[in-house]
Amino acid sequence: GGILLAYPCAAGRPTPDFSELYPGNIDGKTLPRGLYNWTNTVTMSSDVTISGGANDVWIFQISGDLTMSSAVKITLIGGAQAKNIFWQVAGQATLGTTSHFEGIILSLTGINFQTGASFKGRALAQTAVVLDGNAVTLP
Repeated sequence: GGILLAYPCAAGRPTPDFSELYPGNIDGKTLPRGLYNWTNTVTMSSDVTISGGANDVWIFQISGDLTMSSAVKITLIGGAQAKNIFWQVAGQATLGTTSHFEGIILSLTGINFQTGASFKGRALAQTAVVLDGNAVTLP
């Protein structure tokens, strides 16, 4: 399977460009390209912007859970593309009701899309991907 190959590749990248940035609370932040690493949970309770060019790559390594609150949106600017954004999550990824997510989630545990959450990217989990009335667009 794809996730069994992709997850160790994303997890095994060398030194991060950003370590423990904003101690996991990326509310309202604009994130430039690079390799990010957090040793615990990452939360988004307000909109997040991912900024960079069409060929830039983002890898977010998260040792805990990834939690996105209801109605929060990820916006891409400057030509950034969902297919170049990797969210490698050791724990559970939860995308709140009516939120909008961009990128490829590689989860070791599971991914839960709550009612009305929309998503541009791919959701790959070793256990379960739970959908509830969601719009998923491939990047």
